Amino acid sequence: MSVEQTVDPRGARFSALVTSVVLGVVLLTGSWRLLAAQVVLFAMCAFVSLRLNPWGHVYRRTIQPRLRSDVNREDSGPLRFAQGVGFAFSLLGLIGYASGLTSLGVAATAVALTAALLNAVFGLCLGCELHALVRRAVLARSTRAEPTGHPTTDSP
Repeated sequence: MSVEQTVDPRGARFSALVTSVVLGVVLLTGSWRLLAAQVVLFAMCAFVSLRLNPWGHVYRRTIQPRLRSDVNREDSGPLRFAQGVGFAFSLLGLIGYASGLTSLGVAATAVALTAALLNAVFGLCLGCELHALVRRAVLARSTRAEPTGHPTTDSP
């Protein structure tokens, strides 16, 4: 795996911490504009590149140089999937706030905040765990669909 396909998990946790602050401010103020900015950030990271994350730039320039460098890097795929999940919940929250369905906005933003806080505080990335579950389900389904060549297992 190349460096572009891997991430420093400490940077992901730092980004989750800043995201938690942003989402917390959204919940306190009801600012759909701030949530819209977070939606754009989630979208850029999920659908374009994690390197577009400004919090990642802050981490790489100011914090990472002060830390030991022998950390195990992780595959970026699960983290990008998690950003997509964050995008979905924050977009739902944005729709709620912007349309006047404040309870929908609060609930969806609270779910996104909970996931970000779990990652920031405990290193538990719910979106990454969901990515693993989806991958296993897809792999299990594809192996069941493939004929094995055995008469007992291929018969209907």
